[in-house]
Amino acid sequence: MKLITEEGFATDVLSRDFVVVDFSADWCGPCRMIAPILEEIHNEIGVDFVQVNIDNCGNIASEYGVMSIPTLAIFKKGEKVSVTAGAASKARLMDWIKSHRDC
Repeated sequence: MKLITEEGFATDVLSRDFVVVDFSADWCGPCRMIAPILEEIHNEIGVDFVQVNIDNCGNIASEYGVMSIPTLAIFKKGEKVSVTAGAASKARLMDWIKSHRDC
């Protein structure tokens, strides 16, 4: 998963057709817990994930209303279309992503 900066957010997220943004932090246990699940999902269905470390990119986290971590947000053509917060199972995350990617 690519770790992006505030400067790279426009290129790595807003200019893409479909991407899932993982708002997280190094010290967050649930964030570390779902990281391998996100990697598995990427490998299985090919969806792209990028990571925004809220400690380094607080402005982006604030702009998109991130109140807790982990928070995952789906962006389609530069627009945030869905958000889910907290650790979740692989099946739940897969269903959530597929429901937005396939529509």
